[in-house]
Amino acid sequence: MTPGRILPLFAACLLAACGPSGPVGNAAVPPPAKSVEIERYLGRWFELGRYENGFERGCEAVTADYSLRRDGLVTVVNTCRAGGIDGKARVAVGRARVVAGSGNAKFKVSFFGPFLGDYWVLDHAPDYAWSIVGEGSGRYLRILTRTPTPSGPVRRCIESRVRSLGYDVSMVRWTRH
Repeated sequence: MTPGRILPLFAACLLAACGPSGPVGNAAVPPPAKSVEIERYLGRWFELGRYENGFERGCEAVTADYSLRRDGLVTVVNTCRAGGIDGKARVAVGRARVVAGSGNAKFKVSFFGPFLGDYWVLDHAPDYAWSIVGEGSGRYLRILTRTPTPSGPVRRCIESRVRSLGYDVSMVRWTRH
């Protein structure tokens, strides 16, 4: 195969690998429900649950740490424990930028190169105790909390909100901490 044919094939395969895959858990993802105050969103989040995806397969004790950079972008540090809560830590560092006109509720995130993914804060608690994150395809969902194991009433409230946004809660993989 000539180099002229290899590059488009490589690019197509890479884009397919980076794009959303897996079953659709929400065929009609709504736009974010409210604006996000970036300063209040920063800090550590614990993943309560997610739609399973390739880059987190087998992960437990998942955390996401967000901090503001001098250039206005947000540093994203995702950490998980491979195979169990005491497994080896896997860390991915990326950057995110706010999508203009989104009320700070939509971001473009990159963990490598120029490839960007959508990160939509679909809803969050008034006190930023929990957050529901998705994107337009309905294949990606993360439920984040500020504590590793929220109380039963808080968890039920979040699950109810996830359902009301149109997500299939039976597809959620609950994260152990």
